[in-house]
Amino acid sequence: MNREQVREFTGKLPLNVVEAMNRIDKHASSGDLLFIVDGKGSLIGCITDGDIRRWILKGGELSASVEKVMHKKPVYLHEDERYKAKSVMLDKVITAIPLVDEDKRILDIVLLREVSKVQKEKKSLKGVPVVIMAGGKGTRLYPYTKILPKPLIPIGDTPIVERIIDCYVEYGIARYFMTVNYKKGMMRSYFNDLAPDYEVVFVEENKPLGTGGSIKLIEEKFDCPLFVTNCDALIRADYADIYEHHVKAGNDITMVSALKNITVPYGVTHSGEQGELLAMEEKPKLSYFINTGMYVINPETIELIPDDTMFHMTHLVEKVMANGGKVGTYPISEDSFLDMGEFEEMKRMEQKLNIISEKG
Repeated sequence: MNREQVREFTGKLPLNVVEAMNRIDKHASSGDLLFIVDGKGSLIGCITDGDIRRWILKGGELSASVEKVMHKKPVYLHEDERYKAKSVMLDKVITAIPLVDEDKRILDIVLLREVSKVQKEKKSLKGVPVVIMAGGKGTRLYPYTKILPKPLIPIGDTPIVERIIDCYVEYGIARYFMTVNYKKGMMRSYFNDLAPDYEVVFVEENKPLGTGGSIKLIEEKFDCPLFVTNCDALIRADYADIYEHHVKAGNDITMVSALKNITVPYGVTHSGEQGELLAMEEKPKLSYFINTGMYVINPETIELIPDDTMFHMTHLVEKVMANGGKVGTYPISEDSFLDMGEFEEMKRMEQKLNIISEKG
């Protein structure tokens, strides 16, 4: 790596959890971790996206210092031990290793994917049902959706719904239930012409039933937890890990939630009881976790959905909680959630997927 690339993989104290999460996002395709150095540039720790997720799930604050979350004995090699990098990474099951000098200052970082043809195999989710909610009109994308149903709007040269299905196909899933309403004939025609290796079972609404109501129309009875997802967002995460987390946590519903950073475009004032100015804060950043529209649900929860009634997935979440059920979350980073609900977000999705937009 050159110096700039090494800097991308390192974070210097003071650094908080949300800042580390954003830093990891920037090079997520190359590695899901960040090496932490002190004020002198010496290696003192390592933090991964998994470490951050576990911290959040335990109720840890996003504003907490990475020192509370990171591994304080990171694996490293000295520069003259570069030849050991591949074997050490395979042995320790890690994706990157820093090469340091005698003061533990990072000189270079070796990535497993660059020195080995070994690729991490995705765990199989074969047989797990997937329900894709594709019946909405997509009014926010008008006038595109006057011509095409939202799921068929292309990102690059591939419709968004096909890209979503492809993410699940990587885990061996071969059967999909697609709830349709608006321009449902076009949906059927597209997949008939596509003739994919997987099966799409269309579930037709006669009237809008919301993101949850249409699930009740599925005639098949499920005997294991199933994925339920919107048709306008890509989730770049480990689907097997999401599913495994749902089962291990004993959740009735697991909602995949993404970090959302919002910058207030003004200077913010903090005042006392009598209105006196205590401090000013220039363009503060707020961080929240938002609902991505992707869930894992237990089949029993479907019985809570009323028949032939407008009912959203958020209503189901509230009903499960009101009945004493367990609803959990699975946090992902901001750039792991790619939404095409609005035009600007469509452009962002194309950029993140390295698709050159022909719209200019």
